[in-house]
Amino acid sequence: MQRRTLLKSAAVGLAAAGLPRSLFAQDLTPLRVQLGWISNVEYVDHWFALENGYFTEAGLDVTVMPGGPNAPDPLTMVAAGSAEIGYTSWLPFLDAVAKGNDFVIIAARMQTSPLGIISLAAAPILEPKDIVGKKILAQGPAEQTSIEATLSLNGLPNDWEMVTAGFSPEPLVAGDGQGYTAFATNQTITMEKMGLLRDKDFFFRSFDELGFPGYAGIAFVSKAYLEANREALVKYTAAIIKGFKADEDDPALGAKITVEKYGADFGLDLDQQTRQNELQIDFMRPGGAADFPLYALDPAKMEGPMYDAARATGRTELPPIADIIDTSIVEDALKLA
Repeated sequence: MQRRTLLKSAAVGLAAAGLPRSLFAQDLTPLRVQLGWISNVEYVDHWFALENGYFTEAGLDVTVMPGGPNAPDPLTMVAAGSAEIGYTSWLPFLDAVAKGNDFVIIAARMQTSPLGIISLAAAPILEPKDIVGKKILAQGPAEQTSIEATLSLNGLPNDWEMVTAGFSPEPLVAGDGQGYTAFATNQTITMEKMGLLRDKDFFFRSFDELGFPGYAGIAFVSKAYLEANREALVKYTAAIIKGFKADEDDPALGAKITVEKYGADFGLDLDQQTRQNELQIDFMRPGGAADFPLYALDPAKMEGPMYDAARATGRTELPPIADIIDTSIVEDALKLA
C-alpha cells in the first residue's frame, strides 16, 4: 500500500469518528507501524481500526507501512527510528536482541503460529517422526530452522533433505518433495482451490502441533519508546483489538475492504482473502472463547517451551524474559477494547 493512501485513510477516520479535521493536524500523536508482510487480510485489524476511526478516536495518527520480500525488515526499521512499532517473528527478534538492540515485545496477534508442513495422502507428515528421511520443499532459513528445531525438540535425528521452493505448493503436488512448508492461512487455500480436500487428499500440521511452539505477528518497540509513550501504545493496541472484534463480526467485509482499499496495490483475490480471514481467526482467538485475552503474552509459555525451542536452534544466551516483554500493554488495552 502506498503511504499517501494510508494518510488519506487516517483523515477519513476522523470523519468516521465524528471528530473535527483540525484534530488531524493539531492533536493526533503520530505512530508509524512497519508490517512484516504485504497489506493483505492478515492485518485486517489495522484496516478496521483505520476504517472505523478507532485510531483517531484514541488520538493517534497511525501510518501503516507494508512489508514483503522487497520491503525493509521491521527490526531494521525500528532500530533506525523509521518506525515506532514493528511486526516480526520470535527467532529473528531474539537474534536482534542478542546483537544489542533494546527491543521489547508488547503483543502477539496470533497465539499460535500458522506455519507448518503440508503433505499428501501418499506420504503424510502427521507427527515429528514422519519428517525423518523426507524430502521437504522449504522457502528459506526460517523454515529450515523450524524443521531442525522440531526434530531436536523431539529427540529425532536431523535426517531430511531440503529442496528450496517458492510460495506455491504446486511442486509438492507435482511430486518434487514429500512435504512443503506453508501457512495454514495461505497455501492450504491454494490446495483447496486445486480441488483437494484437507485431511483426505492433503494434510497440514503446524509446527506448534509438531512440538515447536510460538507466536506469530509479534509486535515490538524500542524500550526507550515504550518508556516515553506507554499511553499511546496502550491506545494503539486497544484500537487493533477493536478492529479484530469488528472483523469477527463481519469477516466478509474485512476481506472486502482489504482487497478494494487497503491492499488495492497488491492485486489480491477476494475469494482467497475471504477464506484466509476465516481461517486466521482461530489462530487469534483459539477455541473461540469470548473471554480469551486477545493479543496477550504468556511469560510462562515464552520462558518455557518457546525458550526451549530457541535453545534447540543453538540460541543459548537468552535474556530473562522480563527484560524483553511487557505484558501490561495488552492487559490495559483489553480494558479499553
